[in-house]
Amino acid sequence: MMKSIIYLCCLLVLTSCQGILDKEPIAILDAGSYFQTEDDAVQAINAAYQPLLLNNDNKNFFWAFAEITSDEAITGGDGSRPGLTELEAFSYTPRTEEFNDFWKVPYTGITQCNLVLDHLDAIDMNETLRERIRGEALFLRSYYYFSLVQVFGDVPLFTELIPPDELKIPRTPKAEIFAQIELDCERAAQLLPEVPLPADVGRATKGAAYALAAKAYLYEKNWGKTLEYVSKIKALGLYSLMPDYGDNFRKETQNNSESVWEIQHANLELGVGNFLNQWWASKKVSGYGFAEVTAAFVNAFEPDDPRLRFTVAQNNQDYFGVIYKPSFSSTGYSPRKYLQSDSVVTQKADGDINYTAIRYAEVLLWEAEAYTELGQVQDAQAPLEEVRARARAQASDPATALPAITTTDQQTMREAVRHERQVELGFELHRFFDLVRWGIAQDLLLGFQVGKHEVFPLPQTEMDLNNALEQNPNY
Repeated sequence: MMKSIIYLCCLLVLTSCQGILDKEPIAILDAGSYFQTEDDAVQAINAAYQPLLLNNDNKNFFWAFAEITSDEAITGGDGSRPGLTELEAFSYTPRTEEFNDFWKVPYTGITQCNLVLDHLDAIDMNETLRERIRGEALFLRSYYYFSLVQVFGDVPLFTELIPPDELKIPRTPKAEIFAQIELDCERAAQLLPEVPLPADVGRATKGAAYALAAKAYLYEKNWGKTLEYVSKIKALGLYSLMPDYGDNFRKETQNNSESVWEIQHANLELGVGNFLNQWWASKKVSGYGFAEVTAAFVNAFEPDDPRLRFTVAQNNQDYFGVIYKPSFSSTGYSPRKYLQSDSVVTQKADGDINYTAIRYAEVLLWEAEAYTELGQVQDAQAPLEEVRARARAQASDPATALPAITTTDQQTMREAVRHERQVELGFELHRFFDLVRWGIAQDLLLGFQVGKHEVFPLPQTEMDLNNALEQNPNY
């Protein structure tokens, strides 16, 4: 049995982040003796980025919780991951392996962030750099906690390193965790740069901190604060939609004007890049074929919506140098986002296409949703139209495709905004959590039980190690 990540909070385990943070790991060292120089601090914050990666080393199955349990995808694959089949059928239990694997990932990041925050002030270093590193640690810790709350609901909250004998604490209510996220993101925003230096592309920024705060308020249905933070993002004047929707998913056009928070993957080799490249690709191109696209998702697109071809592989389309056929997938469709081919590797290599966790298009849709829920339906029209207009411009017939939504009826606008999130952000790891927070998962997902499946079970391993934990209801 692997040790609980909570117990790992007492260790200093530092690993280098690939790609944007080309630093050597500082291995396992005593924290007090290690934190002596400015370079020590830089290496330590670099290590806090490593758990972000969607790679095999991390075993980060957040994608499965977001997509396999939703109405966008079914498991597919070769049966080698029974836990994924359990996710699709809502038959998973606290012993399902993917929960134990995932729990460790954000807590590793949280531990590293707390390590940085606890020792940063003791170092003799450039003050501007110190404060930037502090902002990065606060933001990253918030991002890790947000993902934990999405998956498990209430979880133990640690904001500092504590002795091993004090680690067995109960779960903290998610309202308190959201409050901590919002506080820390506001603090981080005051410390982080608006635009990173070229060598620092991929590090947290002021806009990313504002955006994560906005998302936390959105999940709490605090619509006024959501709009306040969307306004802060817009006031930076840094973000805009890319004219070409597909540029958000191409290697050559990453970290663009639409990217608010983008997780860097920089290596086309197994274990260190983006493993969606192998997990999602059809078995016909040497992928594993997990997360096959449902017909329901394909049918959600309006006629002539160009986003469909960027998101889904369909009959007779080019698919990494071959012609896609319905036989490539049990559903007849496969995902396209985050996939790539390369002349020197097989599809089963991790990719170097980044995962953009927050795009400006999503920020606009937060704005439209908040205005709608406040009853200011007419104000929701402009941000919604901005997203639709970009897609319309790429349609084969822009004069007739994707007509503007001009309704002033709240329920009609609510449905329009939710539809737009689905087709704009499909397969970007949002759908299941959207259905849950909207309270409509039970209407669309076969097997979903109200009062149980809104959150996933805490891993049994963690329950066994920490008797102060209480399991989620009905597991």
